[in-house]
Amino acid sequence: MSYYLRDMKNVTVTLPEDTALWLRVRAAEANRSVSSWLADTVEEMRRREDDYEVAMARALARKPRKMTWVDGRRPTRDELHDRTGLR
Repeated sequence: MSYYLRDMKNVTVTLPEDTALWLRVRAAEANRSVSSWLADTVEEMRRREDDYEVAMARALARKPRKMTWVDGRRPTRDELHDRTGLR
């Protein structure tokens, strides 16, 4: 991943022994060091969160569309809640 090209910061993490074992196994399955596997995993989480925030901002910035009604009239409450076809 591209994180090797950036300045890196060492962080000490304290984990329960079973969690540390799980982490070592996951990294080994990926043929990676714990540090690089964890860095990639956290970076992917960050990217997803950033992508979500961008998408949410874009969605909230949209202007609402004008509703068009059949025959130029709004449906009645009974028409909106008519469920005879579902019974």
